[in-house]
Amino acid sequence: MTEPLTAPMNGDLDVAVLLPCYNEATTIADVVRGFQAALPQARIYVYDNNSTDGTALAAMMAGAIVRSEKRQGKGNVVRRMFADVDADIYVMADGDGTYAPADANTLIAAMLADGADMAVGTRRGVHDDAGRQGHAFGNRIFNSLYRRLFGNDFSDIFSGYRAYTRRFVKSFPALSSGFETETEMSVHASRLKLPVVEIELDYGRRPEGSHSKLSTFGDGWKILKMFAMLMKETRPLAFFGALSWAAFCTAIGFALPVLIEFFETGQVSRMPSWILSVAMIGLSFLAFTAGMILDSLAHARYEHLRLAYIAQSEASRAREAARASHARPSVRDAA
Repeated sequence: MTEPLTAPMNGDLDVAVLLPCYNEATTIADVVRGFQAALPQARIYVYDNNSTDGTALAAMMAGAIVRSEKRQGKGNVVRRMFADVDADIYVMADGDGTYAPADANTLIAAMLADGADMAVGTRRGVHDDAGRQGHAFGNRIFNSLYRRLFGNDFSDIFSGYRAYTRRFVKSFPALSSGFETETEMSVHASRLKLPVVEIELDYGRRPEGSHSKLSTFGDGWKILKMFAMLMKETRPLAFFGALSWAAFCTAIGFALPVLIEFFETGQVSRMPSWILSVAMIGLSFLAFTAGMILDSLAHARYEHLRLAYIAQSEASRAREAARASHARPSVRDAA
């Protein structure tokens, strides 16, 4: 087991543990106490998302700082947590007890050692059994799709156990509202080419009486829509280029019989097919033009996000300098 992260190891780093929760009363107290033991210097925040089973009270009794978010959905909670909490290092986990709090030390140490902005605790064995065969199959499909669309930076985009630097958290837009928020984080890191590190960790099962909030098909559909939206926003030329190519191929399919008939007989008997093919050709060029224009806008948005990320780096250095000057004894104190 990794030793608790104490002051000599992390210096003056301010660590915050963020636990988004919805109906986790059976597990949250043990999770909070686990993080208190693993990270004695950290502040433990539990954000209750309209729980009806006493989650907030259990967390408060365990010693956590409890806050609430009324908008339902993990993405909404993450947006609120990232906006509210100021820290140098953030650790986010689930309140269901499937992630071991002691592993937080490993995540933080790996992130600091690699100079990364995000450390992801990939779930050992999750592709074999994620609690349900439907979940395991979905994990394999979506991770493969992610690598094809956005790059090979991640092998487990749905892991909820992550550590972040301040500059990642404060430059992350957090637009999603549900469980697809981890996908958005991964695309954000890939898009800005941020340094990331993955650490394989054990992934436990929920204890008796705790139930998964995931819907295999409902949340899978939301994640698929998030993939499409992120593809459109981050790679518009590829997205609209695919639509353009599909429209062009459709147009050729309708136009080819008409052209063959025309060259053989000099007549066009399938006028509706010809009109449709011409319209599809127009849509094809329109989609390609839209992709070209939006690709330039996407590059501009990328530059703004990168500048916001760099600005957070400058702010972090200013915070460190202020802490150092405040801790340094003055000449009068020394005398």
